[in-house]
Amino acid sequence: MPINSVTTPTSTNLLDAPAGTNPNGILGKDDFLKLLLTELRYQDPTAPMDSEKILSQTSQLSALEASENTNKALETLATSLGNNLQFSTIAAIGKMADLGSDQIALDKDSEPSFDMFFPTDVASGTINITDKDGNAIQSISLEPSAEGVFNFTWNGKDSLGDRVKEGFYSINATYTDSQGNAQETRIGAYPIESVRFDGGETLVKLGGAYVPFESIKEIYER
Repeated sequence: MPINSVTTPTSTNLLDAPAGTNPNGILGKDDFLKLLLTELRYQDPTAPMDSEKILSQTSQLSALEASENTNKALETLATSLGNNLQFSTIAAIGKMADLGSDQIALDKDSEPSFDMFFPTDVASGTINITDKDGNAIQSISLEPSAEGVFNFTWNGKDSLGDRVKEGFYSINATYTDSQGNAQETRIGAYPIESVRFDGGETLVKLGGAYVPFESIKEIYER
């Protein structure tokens, strides 16, 4: 007779589930309680279970229940904190966000584009591109414009028309507004235009792109 045809009185009846199955994938406190009651039910009357063993198993059951309750409480807390973070992020819309860097990467044969925010209108001015040592590399003249975020492209060449080496370059601007006041700005600092939640990640729109909220170094009033 095949082995799998043999049945025992303690397999299916005790756990109320088909033999060899575990619908929950893990054993919970209810399962351990069933096992303890079954063990007491089928104990040998002439040699009953040791009371210390029963107390030990009951203690383990209590510890398991406490652990499950703690895990549920932590999950609830994590959800609450996540919701609070989302609300605080939404409250940051309209404020300034600083990414902590004024540099862009220049790769071989690339012509990088970048966004720059002007907090006031522009009458005239210049975008200045410098290397890591602060040496002037190239300048781009600014046309009169209203305040806002504008996109620019650098051809990767210096003021003499020669291609510069790959690396990181800083981009800043000095300009005069319509009132004749001297102003400065740089890349990496933009107003927060909107917030998007995507797959559990919080993204904020800075300039023309969405970036992870964690990449922001500072948020301040405009």
